[in-house]
Amino acid sequence: MKIREILELTKGKIINDFNDLNREVKGGCGADLMSDVLASVQPEAVLLTGLCNPQVVRTAVMADITAIIMVRGKTVPLGTINLANEEQIPLISSPCGMFELCGILYKAGLPCFENPISAEECICDE
Repeated sequence: MKIREILELTKGKIINDFNDLNREVKGGCGADLMSDVLASVQPEAVLLTGLCNPQVVRTAVMADITAIIMVRGKTVPLGTINLANEEQIPLISSPCGMFELCGILYKAGLPCFENPISAEECICDE
């Protein structure tokens, strides 16, 4: 799916200096824990997140994320925008929530690019 299609489906707008609307996205994921992104997301995905700090962009670079969608119309700090410009990663802002956006993109044919995490890797406090 191309960035252009994602913008239409998500009612999104690009908020940084990125203009290659034909860039291809192979799959998607939704996460606010960047450790989950590093542990389970396949390359060339679009990341849907409610986080707006520069760490999101740094994580996207490490995980080979193609694009980032900021959900719920979040206001993104200038430092995050500047870093996304340096790394050539499109930042998209959408007024929709994460749950809704995941459903919209999945229904439109964008596959899930999240791998399962083994029991050893998923240790949660009880």
